[in-house]
Amino acid sequence: MALRNIPSIDEMLNDARVQELSRACTREVLTEMLRQVVDGIRQQLRESSEERSREELSNVIWAQLRHTMERQCQGSLVRVINCTGVVLHTNLGRAPLGREAARNVAEIAAGYVNLEIDLESGTRGSRYGHVEGLLRALTGAEAALVVNNNAAAVLLALNTLASGRQVVVSRGQLVEIGGAFRIPEVMRCSGAVMVEVGTTNKTYRSDYEQAIGPETALLLSVHPSNYRIVGFTSSVPLAELVEVG
Repeated sequence: MALRNIPSIDEMLNDARVQELSRACTREVLTEMLRQVVDGIRQQLRESSEERSREELSNVIWAQLRHTMERQCQGSLVRVINCTGVVLHTNLGRAPLGREAARNVAEIAAGYVNLEIDLESGTRGSRYGHVEGLLRALTGAEAALVVNNNAAAVLLALNTLASGRQVVVSRGQLVEIGGAFRIPEVMRCSGAVMVEVGTTNKTYRSDYEQAIGPETALLLSVHPSNYRIVGFTSSVPLAELVEVG
């Protein structure tokens, strides 16, 4: 049976060709990759009746191990062409950087920078200070904070402004967005108490007004992303929701 001819992990680790590859990574990482390759070959042999000699299998294991290592060293991100028709495509990296911005990033990333150092005082600064003023000027907001995605922004806002208190949201906006972020779960993690109003397809101004009480901290308006309800629908525009608040 061909399975008996599979070299052991230790035998392969002592192979001169494999030892040559060990210069690129630690023995632990190499051993784990080797186990994965051997497991894959073992499964292939179980599914076929092909007989392979020990020497053949040793050569196959080495070749696949080298390919696996080369692939991991190259990284998984590659340039692609966006033919989707969506300019700001989250799955394709959102907006590409302009050439000037890309050059600036490359120049800054190639050395040390004043990420959290105040150059005037010589003391520790804030990494957010580099963009907060710009964002406030652009948006008119009182303060600004950069996070990884909208779900993180919602979580921080809810935790800061409504932890332990009620947040009113339309049932038609209890959606799940990319990355499996669900509004009820984000709400629960923030410590806020969710109060649902309206129905899936219709929510009125009066629904929000009737739900407001002493424990109400926020009225939450959720962007539905690419989710749509069509037909007999009713929702409260953001400007009107602000008036209610």
